[in-house]
Amino acid sequence: MSRSSDTQITRRTALALLSSAGASLAIGFPRSPTESGVESLRSLLPNFSDKSLALLQNLIEDPRYSERIPATEAATLAQNENTSVDKLMLKLLPLAQSYSHAPISNFHVGVVVRGASGALYPGANIEIPGQCLGFAVHAEQSALSNAYMHEERAVTALAVGAPPCGHCRQFINEMSPDGEILILTPDKPPTKLSAILPSAFGPAALGMKEGAFPVKEANLGLIAPSSDPLVSAALDAARKSYAPYSKSPSGVAIRSSSGRIYRGSYIENVAFNPSLSPLQTALAALIAAGEPYTAISHVVLVELKGATISQKPVTETVLRAIAPEAKLEVITVQT
Repeated sequence: MSRSSDTQITRRTALALLSSAGASLAIGFPRSPTESGVESLRSLLPNFSDKSLALLQNLIEDPRYSERIPATEAATLAQNENTSVDKLMLKLLPLAQSYSHAPISNFHVGVVVRGASGALYPGANIEIPGQCLGFAVHAEQSALSNAYMHEERAVTALAVGAPPCGHCRQFINEMSPDGEILILTPDKPPTKLSAILPSAFGPAALGMKEGAFPVKEANLGLIAPSSDPLVSAALDAARKSYAPYSKSPSGVAIRSSSGRIYRGSYIENVAFNPSLSPLQTALAALIAAGEPYTAISHVVLVELKGATISQKPVTETVLRAIAPEAKLEVITVQT
């Protein structure tokens, strides 16, 4: 993987570059494309049937694709491969891994999450070149935020190449505070989060009755009206943010040079540090869509006037590192 933000590999190119090393956690990306179309998927998922590869290719190439495999397609893939959906999730890890941007560690991680709807959500780790490691997004966070932004009612399972790190276990716990979410890893029986995170410090410790799911919507309104779709998208993300501890809802919307808009909600954690900023959530969506950081042209951050914390400093810092020419607009809202 390139160590420069100016020469980033896109996800679709990665489909042609990623080796067929199964669900391994750390594999290298070959440096030059050799295949395209279904053949690139075949090199990534060599044991998948032609039917499944065609289904995935059609899904990925659909302009409406939003990094989500709907429940019907997930069931069809499992049937085509004569396997369970749990095992299908593990088989799809190389595809999720192809989203990875890891220029610091060169350690590429993929995760697939299943929502209560039966839909599957891929995610991968993201690192910001030259910046504090605290800005990194873990693959589990990426996949879970993907499900969150699609407004799933709950998450029921998470597939990953090896047991999640402590940081991620804490983040997963915010999404499933009852500890019932299944953790799926290769060659091991499924296990509940509660088994690998005993005596968990969860939302209830700070008085919350629920975790991040189901997604709720706050009553936030613009102080100054705007008809800009980018502002509307950022406002929508702020309304759906999860900020029970700081009471500081915020959202980000990114417009790329292609004209697409990517939303990101702030997702807090009871342990504070694993919290995911709205920009990190939006960047996960941008990268999963196959667009590089250099495609970012305009960013709108919406946050509550007079809030306890502000996302502006971290948003400015990250954008200076990855898209210094991008315009940042900060808009305050009120309840």
